Amino acid sequence: MIAVLVVEDDPVAAAAHSLYVRRTPGFRVEATVHTCADALRALDRARAEGTPVDLVLLDLYLPDGHGLRLFRMLRSAGHAADVIAVTSARDLTMVRQAVSVGVVQYLLKPFGAAALTDRLDSYARYRRTLGRSGEATGQEEVDQALALLRTPERAALPKGLSAPTLEAVEVVLREASAGISAAAAGAAAGVSRITARRYLEHLVETGAAVREPQYGQVGRPELCYRRRTDPS
Repeated sequence: MIAVLVVEDDPVAAAAHSLYVRRTPGFRVEATVHTCADALRALDRARAEGTPVDLVLLDLYLPDGHGLRLFRMLRSAGHAADVIAVTSARDLTMVRQAVSVGVVQYLLKPFGAAALTDRLDSYARYRRTLGRSGEATGQEEVDQALALLRTPERAALPKGLSAPTLEAVEVVLREASAGISAAAAGAAAGVSRITARRYLEHLVETGAAVREPQYGQVGRPELCYRRRTDPS
């Protein structure tokens, strides 16, 4: 499990980000804090307990200091956690500064659950790629690992599919860890069974979901869809 520290001064946003992290397979929330000082205490406490934080979701505008200053402080204190900036700061100078200090991803507010989950999934694949010891086989392996941190833009949807409905179906699919039928997904997303199946089939075709038969006591097996947790 990848341990995440959520640092966000807005309590509502902090709760939402923590919820998105908990719903992403392979991740757990170590703590949710609202200030630089509490963030450093949480990092120190986790390290002392032998469960160091792996990833920090970092708001840049905090009541007791700037997020990038906190980043430098945690590095000075010997914390090796990676950082994803989660911020409304759109100034390109700020983006360059974040990159220069080592922020691995930069996510602009406002965003939905799918946007953060995409980046968490990319980060998890990046960690798996570079998680082994030893040397890289060559430049290609290094390039592939770093490319995982840069979430590509979603391809244009097929005619008749809309991004908001797709995101609604994705949320339903993400919450159904054991899988879900098209009828149940449609009811949860507020669309018809036929519409839900079209979106679920699109997710299967793009590799984001898998389809498998679910056998009941009588009759034909029902198709069940579940989110692919390791798309690589």
